[in-house]
Amino acid sequence: MAHPAPSTTEGTVIIEHTLANGLRVVLSEDHLTPVAAVCLWYDVGSRHEVKGRTGLAHLFEHLMFQGSASVPGNGHFELVQGAGGSLNGTTSFERTNYFETMPAHQVELALWLEADRMGSLLSALDLTGLDNQRAVVKNERRQRYDNVPYGTAFERLVAMAFPDGHPYHHTPIGSMADLDAATLADAQDFFRTYYAPNNAVLSVVGDIDPEQTLMWIEKYFGSIPSHDGKRPPRDGGTVVRDGVAPLRQHLVEEVPSQALMAAYLLPQDGTREADAADLALTILGSGESSRLYNRLVRRDRTAVTAGFGLLRLAGAPSLGWLDAKTSGEAGIGTVEAAVDEELARFAAEGPTPEELERAQAQIEREWLDRLDTVNGRADELCRYAVLFGDPKLMDGALAKVLDVTAEEVKAVAARYLTPENRAVLTYEPAPPQGDDADSGASADAASADSAADSDQDVNR
Repeated sequence: MAHPAPSTTEGTVIIEHTLANGLRVVLSEDHLTPVAAVCLWYDVGSRHEVKGRTGLAHLFEHLMFQGSASVPGNGHFELVQGAGGSLNGTTSFERTNYFETMPAHQVELALWLEADRMGSLLSALDLTGLDNQRAVVKNERRQRYDNVPYGTAFERLVAMAFPDGHPYHHTPIGSMADLDAATLADAQDFFRTYYAPNNAVLSVVGDIDPEQTLMWIEKYFGSIPSHDGKRPPRDGGTVVRDGVAPLRQHLVEEVPSQALMAAYLLPQDGTREADAADLALTILGSGESSRLYNRLVRRDRTAVTAGFGLLRLAGAPSLGWLDAKTSGEAGIGTVEAAVDEELARFAAEGPTPEELERAQAQIEREWLDRLDTVNGRADELCRYAVLFGDPKLMDGALAKVLDVTAEEVKAVAARYLTPENRAVLTYEPAPPQGDDADSGASADAASADSAADSDQDVNR
């Protein structure tokens, strides 16, 4: 096996290699602690699904933990946790990932486990296993979406922001009807198409010997055949509205308080404008020092929460996620008018030097916290390799954010943070029914971060 040459970027030594079957490998040594992260990204998410078969990407995230040819049942969990490691997987619009953080001397085990299910899960997949995990996913949908206050807000806003027919129109959780309709043949075809080595990136970061690690990867993954039948995702970069589908919806449900939520279409991830948008939303709605929190919660006292976050998307416009819960007798109209006033003021004046410096420092701190862990670095290396084609782009990401000017932040706010560029969802509490009616506490499941915990992952 040829030994690939390392490439050095800003403080990170990265070794890249591609197996004969197309699997891309990214390695990075870090001997600070005796642990290592194994991260595997498959280039498949809900944007690859077709109408009538939504939810397959997320369903497969569950199926991948339910046994393969050599590791039956819950063996993957048992072997990793028994070796002192941790593991998980997530599904988003744009990818599905699996990751283990292991004691350094157990890296080979994690690699073997990932290779075994990549190469042999299909032989262990049967209708009983499919039905079992179908039920698990349907129950997850009930618990996280359908049966909690504001639970379907993210799903509804996404469907309004991206019209019917757009690849991002549906969220990764899928619909109950589509989950019921999925057949064993559908699952088998999905696996053959997307769970192939030439549709994946494997990163290993931490206390490793790169040469030995590459030998293990070649040993366990090298014999898995590639697959050339992948259907490319439909173009999501353009959003065309028909002028008929509504961009505003009002719901009367059992929720603790009135709420205003909105999704703004923002620049695609990987662009300078996306970094400017991230800074704008940080200033406007991230934390208790933000403009919206100061205006709505502290000054006007018309809201109990007010936040703005960014869901970065590489294959479609990113989403700016607004979430405000009203206080006392304050009406939604009052809160919405104040939000529009603050956004218009920001678009006209831009950020102050102090605001921009604080927002850049906040993003820098969050980024460095993420890269401080081996699993965070492994995940980012996969992200840049899968979504942007080059893992080394990770090292320049922070510098680009810190280089954004106040004028650029102002310009992106003026262009995108307008009433015409958003979908709006409002909630009104349903009247109490009977003596035992209880308003309950808000689960706040509508926030993009909350929706991201298992079905999708929000990346900066």
